[in-house]
Amino acid sequence: MSTHSLQSGLLRQATRHLFFTGKGGVGKTSLACATAIALADEGKRVLLVSTDPASNLDEVLETVLSGEPTAIASVPGLWAANLDPEEAARTYRERVVGPYRGIFPEATIANMEEQLSGACTVEIAAFDEFTQLLADPRRSAGYDHVIFDTAPTGHTLRLLSLPSAWTGFIESNMTGTSCLGPLAGLQKQQALYEASAKGLRDPELTTLVLVTRPESASLAEAERSRAELAELGVTNQHVIVNGFFEASDSADDVAAAMADRMRRALAEMPEGLSALPRTTVPLRAVNMVGVPALRSLLSGQNGPIPQDSPDHAAAVPNQSDLLALVDELAECGHGVVMTMGKGGVGKTTVAAALARELARRGHRVHLSTTDPAAHVEAAVGQPSAGMTVGRIDPAEETRRYVEETMARSEGLDENGKALLEEDLRSPCTEEIAVFNAFAKTVAKGQDGFVVLDTAPTGHTLLLLDASESYHREVARTGSDVAPEVRELLPRLRDPQYTHVFVVTLPEPTPVHEAEQLQADLRRAGITPFAWVVNRSLSHSGTRDPLLSARARTEGRYIGEVEKLSSRFSVLPWSSVEPIGEAGLAALLRGRKGEAPVAVS
Repeated sequence: MSTHSLQSGLLRQATRHLFFTGKGGVGKTSLACATAIALADEGKRVLLVSTDPASNLDEVLETVLSGEPTAIASVPGLWAANLDPEEAARTYRERVVGPYRGIFPEATIANMEEQLSGACTVEIAAFDEFTQLLADPRRSAGYDHVIFDTAPTGHTLRLLSLPSAWTGFIESNMTGTSCLGPLAGLQKQQALYEASAKGLRDPELTTLVLVTRPESASLAEAERSRAELAELGVTNQHVIVNGFFEASDSADDVAAAMADRMRRALAEMPEGLSALPRTTVPLRAVNMVGVPALRSLLSGQNGPIPQDSPDHAAAVPNQSDLLALVDELAECGHGVVMTMGKGGVGKTTVAAALARELARRGHRVHLSTTDPAAHVEAAVGQPSAGMTVGRIDPAEETRRYVEETMARSEGLDENGKALLEEDLRSPCTEEIAVFNAFAKTVAKGQDGFVVLDTAPTGHTLLLLDASESYHREVARTGSDVAPEVRELLPRLRDPQYTHVFVVTLPEPTPVHEAEQLQADLRRAGITPFAWVVNRSLSHSGTRDPLLSARARTEGRYIGEVEKLSSRFSVLPWSSVEPIGEAGLAALLRGRKGEAPVAVS
């Protein structure tokens, strides 16, 4: 492992393709933009592309973008494009289904269109856009570097690795019921996809840049991505630790605690991640918006700390006390409480705090998670009386589901069993298996409180989407619909039974992605109960100059949350780590008696 600046490391050794990936809010868009600007400043011709549905590339570059490359006026040699995955999915669906209109019965066409309506199709369609730039020389021949903000996931690459992707699936399967349906048209572009996969694995051509924050959860997520993609052959990887903070005044409790936590997180960095070339970027006083700010990001030094910020709102608005929201929950006496949001915003912590408080009030509480990255046991500490803690283990649930499905396949011939076995190797199988366990856990809310720390947004929505498509799945496997599954959506849509807390940070990307999550939930008939803005510096009491400057940027985003929800609570960044009984109690009640940092 070596630690260096971007100029001496990543930029000096920049490959033709650079993929920036990481959890929401870690700064991958800012760093992708800064890298693209730096390469263009060296005289290179650079194309910067985002396929993130919640992309804020327009905002960061202060340029209106579309799906076609747009020249960035203030940076000669730089073009940028925002690829819309939803539009790509519509185009992809029509390309797959269109040739069969008028040939297959209307019912079969409708079944195929439904099969191609899920999250896997969006993922494959986004990769379809990648391939045009990765492997079709006509699309990228005019550029020295193509930089992608958001890389293909291991989920995508595993889908593409399934042999049935290339076997003329639609022609041989008239039902369209297999979860390999989203891959049905891929054989038509087999050579292009194979060239793209080869390019991703070529260390002379492609670098995967893992962006993380110096926090244990973020580093653990980066390690999972590193290992999964390395196993699939993407081995040329570089890690950027973004937002490292060193306190200038050890007398400031918040600043000292933040610096200490970051140092400890880096000291305990997972071994595989630690072995990669590494760049550390210091925490900035302001949000990275505009070309001048992005150029400064690569300098390795913070400029003068502003005494005022142009981003702040007039004032931090009033908000609900989180304990008052627990009062409302307790009145119901039972049901499901779900914390949702992007990884790294504090869903696990908020779920553990709510569960502990409900148990303290004498309710029976089961705290669980569907997030493979979550550590609810560590967050909650020793469970309170009347409280149980568990988790839905994706690997275990998948193993059980596959065994049960194969046990029901006795009527199939050997060829049919072989096809079913391959079908079950799809990552979609894990989603269905976890969904089954999720439905059963939600049903337990009839007899007490179930507090669910859900997976990051994409996985959560796959679970919710699965409730609509579950009948297709059980038709494929020949199983019956369990009563817990049949009642799942009605329970999730019942505001007296299910209370969803949307958790975010007072920063642009987490708030805007949470806004999209709320819109998706409402389309599914689920209205969030409340929002929680976590780790607010403006409510922490800090007097550190750099942290105070960042605090002054928060009002704008807290103000956006106020408009998005009738109930919301702001939790301060606390010097007391929110772990165990004392830490969670401090989080729940906030830090009383300390004036928030002024934002006006």
